[in-house]
Amino acid sequence: MQSFELDKTDVSRIKLALSGGDEQLKVILGEYHASEIAILFENLTTEEQQRIINLLDVEIASEVISEMHEESHPEELLLQLHPDKRTEIVEELDYDDATDIISQLEEHEQKEILADLSEDDASSIRNLLSYHEETAGGLMNTEFIRINLNLTKKDAIDEIIRQSEEIEEFYTIFVVDNDNVFQGIVSLKDIIKAKGNAKITELVKAEVAWVYPDTDQEEVARLISQYNITSIPVLDKDHKLLGRVTFDDVIDVLEDENTEDFLKISGVSEDEELSGNWVEAVKSRLPWLILNLGTAFLASSVVRHFDDTIKQIVVLPAYMTIIAGMGGNAATQALAVTVRRISLYDLTDSQAYRTVLKEFTVGSINGACTGAIVFLFALYFDSNPMLGLVIFLAMTGNLLIAGITGAGIPLALKRVGIDPAIASSIIITTFTDVFGFLLLLGLASKLLL
Repeated sequence: MQSFELDKTDVSRIKLALSGGDEQLKVILGEYHASEIAILFENLTTEEQQRIINLLDVEIASEVISEMHEESHPEELLLQLHPDKRTEIVEELDYDDATDIISQLEEHEQKEILADLSEDDASSIRNLLSYHEETAGGLMNTEFIRINLNLTKKDAIDEIIRQSEEIEEFYTIFVVDNDNVFQGIVSLKDIIKAKGNAKITELVKAEVAWVYPDTDQEEVARLISQYNITSIPVLDKDHKLLGRVTFDDVIDVLEDENTEDFLKISGVSEDEELSGNWVEAVKSRLPWLILNLGTAFLASSVVRHFDDTIKQIVVLPAYMTIIAGMGGNAATQALAVTVRRISLYDLTDSQAYRTVLKEFTVGSINGACTGAIVFLFALYFDSNPMLGLVIFLAMTGNLLIAGITGAGIPLALKRVGIDPAIASSIIITTFTDVFGFLLLLGLASKLLL
């Protein structure tokens, strides 16, 4: 099966079917997977979405809502449905998916939905709502296969069959003792292959990765990726089993975190929705642009200080843009690599030092190479070897500074508890602009006048 790409034809087909009867619309919808319908929903009105959800079987409808992107606001669609239909859908959802959607609603709206659920379902969702959404507790599902350490092979298989009736999918079988204290995991394959008189205690794998409910979601994703596991258990302080986080939830986390880091590095607030309107975009971006304007004035003050030098060497402004632009690009490269390294690994002091040293070396070499090219350019077009030397030194020095700041600033911000992605780009741009102008104009004042 190929990945689904939204096409105008698909939207037109759905729109046309919506203008007709329910039976024809059901036929058309039957040609699409639930995740594809969720994508199509991005181009439909809330009223059109409601009509489709009401036509779909509860199982499919719940899958559509769970697959909807957060920015499409599935919680608002859920809230608009008839209470009976809404309750059926929520009860069909996995607890973690239901919690993710309901958590986006106001408290009184959450209570309205939970009041219609069974006591067990409502209690499970309320429990998950108590955890922060960006932690293991906020990601975990409390539905999983759990067997006792002392069961025999036959009893374990019977128990797995019994529990699987209530669970749609499971990847790992968790093993606990009589007090629900986590003892490890066991694979279904090992249980099936074991001898008839084998006990789970002989098959359990005790050395496995696990997390607490308040473990950050990025750390959860890192552990699942590092150990190549399909799910990871969530334990309380007494090591009692609370739930599991599965790899499909981690994929969403990685996508969200990468998008968030990309926006932050670009100076865009994480609060801005990609599908939001222009008002939200202005509110999100303008504060950062104003801050950036302040740093631009700082760079401008350096240029003003060397006003006499610029008047005497009129060609310098042409090279100022090159020096500053190259420094900014080099710093952004170092920043992107460093922020990504920080997000993937918990860097030790020695690793952080090696990271800065590497970017220092890269900046020095790249600065010397690009500086040599500009030196030859100045030599050919301006016939001035000393001007070429000044530009060479300024370029080399600025790219060296770009490497140090691009790696050092996010590491320093991380150390003091500030998000390195959101603050670094503006700071390093200031550094490369100020030092780029200062090096070029300062050296020109000393060597050319």
